[in-house]
Amino acid sequence: MSEPDQSLSLAVDPRFQDRERQPGLDLLRALAIIVVVVYHAGLMGFPMPGRVDRWGWIGVDLFFVLSGYLIGGQLLASLAREKPINLRRFFARRALRIMPAYFLILAIYIFLPSWREYPDMYPWWKFLVSVQNIGLHGGTAFSHAWSLAVEDQFYLALPFILLFVNRWPRAAIIIPCLIFFGGILLRTFLAWQNPAEGFGVSFRAFQAWIYYPTWTRLDPLVFGVVLAAIEKFRPQWWNRLTDFAIWLWLPALALIIYALWLGEGDFLSVTAAVWQFPLLAFGFAALLVCAVSPRLIFSGVKIPGAAFISSIAYSAYLVQKLVIHAVAQFCSAYNIAPGSPLALISVEICVYVAAIVLFFTIERPFLQLRHRLAPRKSM
Repeated sequence: MSEPDQSLSLAVDPRFQDRERQPGLDLLRALAIIVVVVYHAGLMGFPMPGRVDRWGWIGVDLFFVLSGYLIGGQLLASLAREKPINLRRFFARRALRIMPAYFLILAIYIFLPSWREYPDMYPWWKFLVSVQNIGLHGGTAFSHAWSLAVEDQFYLALPFILLFVNRWPRAAIIIPCLIFFGGILLRTFLAWQNPAEGFGVSFRAFQAWIYYPTWTRLDPLVFGVVLAAIEKFRPQWWNRLTDFAIWLWLPALALIIYALWLGEGDFLSVTAAVWQFPLLAFGFAALLVCAVSPRLIFSGVKIPGAAFISSIAYSAYLVQKLVIHAVAQFCSAYNIAPGSPLALISVEICVYVAAIVLFFTIERPFLQLRHRLAPRKSM
C-alpha cells in the first residue's frame, strides 16, 4: 500500500492501523451492503426495475462468510502461533466494535416509535441480550438485527469451540461436518413440519424457524472459519486453493444463481428451504478465495469507493430501515413516485449519508478507543 493510501485508511478506519486493507475483501463487503440496502428499499416501497431487488437478501450470507473468515482468522492466528486465545481481549474488542452504534440505534427504536419502519417491535429485552432472531417474523421494527444476533451467539461460542478443537484435533473435521449436515437435516425436518396450505413450505413458519434462527443459518459462518483454518494451519493447501481460484469464480457464480433460482416461483419449495443456504455458502466461500487470490485482479485492484463503503457497512446496515422509512414518508408527502429514478437514487444516497454520520460520530471513536485499550496485534 502506498503511503498516501495508507494515511487515508488510517484517517478513516482505525481498524487498519496495524494491518493493510485487502481490496478483494473490501469489494465483497461493499457489494454485500449495497445489495442488502437495495433489497430492504424494495421491500419498503422502492422497487428496482424488474424487481431485481428481490435477490438482495443474499448479501447477509456474504457478510456471514466474510465475518467467519476474518474473525475466525483472528482467533486461529493465536492458536497457530501456539499461544492461548485471550478471551478477555477478544470479547472486549467485539463489544467496542458492535455495541456502541447498535445500542444507539436500538434506543431510537425504543424511545422514538414514530421513527420506526413498522409500528410493532419485538420486546426490547430480546435485542439487549441478542436473541431477537428466535421466533422472529418479518414486518416488525428493527427485524434486520436478526443477523447481528446470529453473529453474537456464534462468536460467543466460537472461542471455546476452537480451544476444544486445539486440544482434540479430530474435532476440526467432526464439528464443521456436524454443523453442516445437522443444518441440512434440521431444515429438512422443519420444512416438512410446516407445510403451506397449498404446496411447499409455509413462508411465515419458514421465517420463524428456518430463515432467522441461528441453528439453521450457520453454514456461511462455518465455511468462513474453515477457510481461515486452512489458511492458518495448512498454508500449502491454502496456496493451492488460491492458485486454483482462476477456475473457481465461474462455478461460484453458477452456484449462487442456481440457489436463487430454487427460490423463484409462487411457492416456497422444501428443496429451496433446505438447500439455498448451503449452496450460497459454498458459492460465497469460493468467491472469497477468488477475492484474496494473487492470480486474480481482485486482490490487487482498488475499486474507487469500495474501501470506504466497506468501512461504513455496519453503520449502513444498522440505520438503513430508519432512513428508508423517512424517505418514504417524504416521498409520500411531496407526491414523489417511489419507483422514479429520483426516489431510487435519493433513498440510497440518504442511507449512506446517515451511515457516514453514524460511523464518524459513534463507531469510529469507539474503534479508536478499542485500538488503544485492546490492540489487535496483542490478541
